[in-house]
Amino acid sequence: MRDAATAQNPAMATAPALLSVRDLHAWYAESKVLHGISFDVREGELVTLIGRNGAGKTTTLRALMGLLRKKTGSISLNGENLMGRRTFEIARKGIAYCPEERAIFSSLSVRENLLLPPALRPGGMAEEELLETFPNLKRRANSQGTKLSGGEQQMLAIARILRTGARLLLLDEPSEGLAPVVVQEIRDLILQIKARGYTILLVEQNLRFARRVADRHVVIENGQVADVLTADELDRSPQRIQHYLGV
Repeated sequence: MRDAATAQNPAMATAPALLSVRDLHAWYAESKVLHGISFDVREGELVTLIGRNGAGKTTTLRALMGLLRKKTGSISLNGENLMGRRTFEIARKGIAYCPEERAIFSSLSVRENLLLPPALRPGGMAEEELLETFPNLKRRANSQGTKLSGGEQQMLAIARILRTGARLLLLDEPSEGLAPVVVQEIRDLILQIKARGYTILLVEQNLRFARRVADRHVVIENGQVADVLTADELDRSPQRIQHYLGV
């Protein structure tokens, strides 16, 4: 087993970590879910958290975003400690979270959903830029949010957080429940966002999806980092990660 902090994309190996997580433990009430997770994400990288259901992937994102109060360890962004910070304080530091359930408001139109989050930092994408980046949403701008297809709801959920000015995006299972052709659209959009300079930490179970977008893969098993692979290492040895996924 390797610590995720030691297996970096060679092109970024000398860059300082944007996000650094060390010995992270987290609980839901008395139930301990994370058991000492450590990894780094460097600026401009797309890193996936891969693992079975219940491994602790979503819990990791929730802990990073301050949605879990019972945790120990170290979480830092650009060297600044985030442990103990409230969720709104973390958001103002430049981190945005897109949850698996998407949280689209049924009573609001696509445009109203899109404009709901406030701009917390400079550099967020304006409405017109977002609608150009997400043409499906531009066509459906006046439609009720929950009348969108699953793929369009996922696009809206991602587009919404790009308004905030965050540069580190936490995306939870963006391909979940979507048809293969829609998964390809979401993949292309995520790669487009990455090309704009965003840093992305992505939770995924769909290995085919993950391996087409990520620079590195952090394998989570039973609340711990079980392995770390670069994209090249996964291409050479896919069986390493399949063992953990049970596929």
